[in-house]
Amino acid sequence: MRSISIGIGFVLLSACAATPPKSDTPEPQPEIVLNLPAASTCACDASGAGDDAGVTFLEKGIDALTLGDHISAVQYFQRHQRIERTEAAAWETAVAIAFISTLPSSPFFEPQSSRASFERLSKQYRADMQVHSGVLLMRDSLEMFVSMLDHADDLRRQADGLQDDLDKREKALKRLRDLTLGSREESQ
Repeated sequence: MRSISIGIGFVLLSACAATPPKSDTPEPQPEIVLNLPAASTCACDASGAGDDAGVTFLEKGIDALTLGDHISAVQYFQRHQRIERTEAAAWETAVAIAFISTLPSSPFFEPQSSRASFERLSKQYRADMQVHSGVLLMRDSLEMFVSMLDHADDLRRQADGLQDDLDKREKALKRLRDLTLGSREESQ
C-alpha cells in the first residue's frame, strides 16, 4: 500500500510540475480572420434602400419607358427636372418627353409638336453639356423621326403633283376622244 501511495504522490507531483505557473499578463490570442469580401468590393447597400439606391429619376424614367409605361416615364422625367434644376436636366427632360410624343403607342402621341420641340432643342444643345447617353440616343431617334416626317411630306407633295398631272392628262384624253368621236359622227 505504501507503494501505491508513493505512486499517487509521484503522479500528483509530476502533474504540478508539468503545469506552468500562472502569470499576470495574458497570453496573446491569434487573430480570427473571416473569409469575407472587403467593404469596398461589396455590392450591397448598407443603408437598406434596396435596388433603387443610386438610380436617378432620369434612369427610372428610361426604365419605365422601356417597359412601355409612358405616363410613369413622363412623371419620372419631370421629377428629374424639378430635382436637378440645371440646364442639362431641363434639356434631357424636354428631349425625353418629345421622344415619347413620337411613339404611336404613347397617350402623348403628337408627331408635329415633337418636330417643333426637336427643332428648338437641337439649337439649345451644346457639346459641353453633361447629358445621359440614353437621352442622346433619344435625341438621335428624334432626328431620324423628323427626317422621316420630312421625307413623308415630300412624298405626299410628289403624289399630289403626280395626281394633278394625271388629272390633266385624263382631261386632255377626254377632249381628244370627244374631238375624235365628234369628227367621226360628222363624217357619217
